[in-house]
Amino acid sequence: MKSIAAANRGLKVTQYLITLFVLFVIAVPLYISVVGGLKSVGQLRAQPAALPHPAVWSQYADMLTGARGNFWLDLWNSLIVGTGTVAVVLLASTTAGYALARLKFRLNKLLYAYFLLGLLFPLAVAILPLYVQLRFLGLIDTHLGVILAQAAFGLAMMVLLLHGFIKQIPKELEEAAAMDGYGPFGFLFKIVVPLSTPILATVSILTLVASWNSFFTPLLVLNTPTKFTLPLGVMDFMGQYAADWNRILAFLTLAMIPALILYILGQKYIVAGLTGGAIKG
Repeated sequence: MKSIAAANRGLKVTQYLITLFVLFVIAVPLYISVVGGLKSVGQLRAQPAALPHPAVWSQYADMLTGARGNFWLDLWNSLIVGTGTVAVVLLASTTAGYALARLKFRLNKLLYAYFLLGLLFPLAVAILPLYVQLRFLGLIDTHLGVILAQAAFGLAMMVLLLHGFIKQIPKELEEAAAMDGYGPFGFLFKIVVPLSTPILATVSILTLVASWNSFFTPLLVLNTPTKFTLPLGVMDFMGQYAADWNRILAFLTLAMIPALILYILGQKYIVAGLTGGAIKG
């Protein structure tokens, strides 16, 4: 018994140490970003981790008033791209996850494996074919091009999540819906979608945050500065030979706030969505 208790204590200590380490890894860059945006260039170079003395609030004010950069325009563009990506991913992953989980047809397993292959296909490998395809469709330098590209590369994980969740819905519900006159689409939209609210919220939050932080896809697709998203807005403060790092950190801090608020408000849905499929049935 003593050995078991000692082992449990050792496990708890290990868990606490890992949690503290992860907290440190997350908190330090966040601290440097927030504090660095309050410093002058000289302070940032001399003491990057120290508290600012005095604090230079004008850098945050310049972002919010539009005196420097295009924060509000970049924010609006990020909202357009983010909500569009969420809409496409929700529609495609819900219908695909439902079809693969509930409908029986010959190529079911093959199509499911095809979606899972998307998890092994990095965006960097697809730069050239993606650009050629978007140019052929006339989607270069458009928000729609960014939305479709991001949705395509985020679809595999979301289909995997929804497939696992929908597969756990009891068969009896489908039989009862059929007796009430619902076909496959009626069952999907009247029964499956309402029951899948936690996982749909999880998919929405993860997709929106991934789109919000995406730099490579907008960089590949967009050329006009007025169409840039927040990650690309950082380039307003970078020159050929130097970068205005204090303003970059202030810009990044403001850009992080919406994503952090979304995570804080939606964390219970994320946990419920990711664990729901494991405890159903």
